[in-house]
Amino acid sequence: MPDILLSASRSSDASVDVIVLDALRAIREHLGMEVAFVSQFHDGRRYFRFVDSSSADPPIAAGDSDPLEESYCQRVVDGRLPELIRDASQLPAALELPATTALPVGAHLSTALRLSNGQIYGTICCFSSRPDPTLGERDLALLHLFASFVSQQIERRLEAEHARQAMVERVSSVLEAEAFSTVYQPIFHLAEGRILGFEALTRFSATPARSPDVWFNEAAEVGLGERLEMAVVAKALAGLEHLPPELFLSLNVSPAHLLSGAVARVLEGMPLGRIVLEVTEHVPIPDYSRFAAVLKPLRSQGLRLAVDDAGAGYASFSHILQLNPDLIKLDTTLTRNIDTDRTRRSLAAALIRFAQETGSRIVAEGVETVAERDTLHRLQVDMAQGYLLGHPLPIAEAVALLP
Repeated sequence: MPDILLSASRSSDASVDVIVLDALRAIREHLGMEVAFVSQFHDGRRYFRFVDSSSADPPIAAGDSDPLEESYCQRVVDGRLPELIRDASQLPAALELPATTALPVGAHLSTALRLSNGQIYGTICCFSSRPDPTLGERDLALLHLFASFVSQQIERRLEAEHARQAMVERVSSVLEAEAFSTVYQPIFHLAEGRILGFEALTRFSATPARSPDVWFNEAAEVGLGERLEMAVVAKALAGLEHLPPELFLSLNVSPAHLLSGAVARVLEGMPLGRIVLEVTEHVPIPDYSRFAAVLKPLRSQGLRLAVDDAGAGYASFSHILQLNPDLIKLDTTLTRNIDTDRTRRSLAAALIRFAQETGSRIVAEGVETVAERDTLHRLQVDMAQGYLLGHPLPIAEAVALLP
């Protein structure tokens, strides 16, 4: 179906669905009708988008369609039939339509649903199999009021659909053009001053210019998160062959994609002993035992796990303990000004002691000053990265840093 057509399967549209269906039921019950529906006109057909009925087995259902020209809807909109019909059997123009006798149609009220730009989306209609001589202009005025309200709700949903389609197109274009690259930031052994490995970071060259987290969030929102992340991971892994075999490569991955098996698939055939997977503490893990089970065969082959952004987000000591990581990465919010801020120093010291007790190693992120580096060294931090030590660089420039 074309993108403009509404899809009742979108969870983000659920609230609009409920609002429209509630409105249909209210108008149907108020008018004493048997069926009320919202239709959409598209390519010469009438699509029933929302249907409410007093019967358990209504004559129409959401998703059905029929030729527009054979409908009351089209003829009401173009003026061949009036909006208010008390008894369709008394109107020759209504009798021309097979539905009048087939259903049958007795009383019928219908009016156009117009969007803010003047476009006719379709109609809102009510009908009963029996005539109703009590229907009057006040009833039609009420239907017009409901039509205005329903039009606003439908327009909201169309705008959401269009916005979502724009996201799909943006992310798809990034994937098709591979409009992203990998840079590698060195991770140093603080005591020895040598590079132990690199963290792979993604940079997007697509427009609009936005930070990587915005691109990844948008991809996840439209169901392309796994595809984008795996493409990024695959590109980052290509840099591993340019690094000496004693150095490791650290990759950021989503817990959900680990659980789905996508990460394991993209790592097939790779030297897992040289790979660290980083999972951020900003994202909760609903099932730690399943997470551990998925990682177990990878870790048994040497893969290491790191908890990223420790001290900044979702994670707690319990969270880290559940994950049993090989590395704990102190977030920049902890390392920044750690030499002058007692509170940061105390929390970092607690995490460092925690790592020592649980057999993990600490990596400090965001080290930008000599004082921060020296303070972290005194606190017995093993490893660090940051602009003081080395900027993220393309692989060729990163390799040039090595002795």
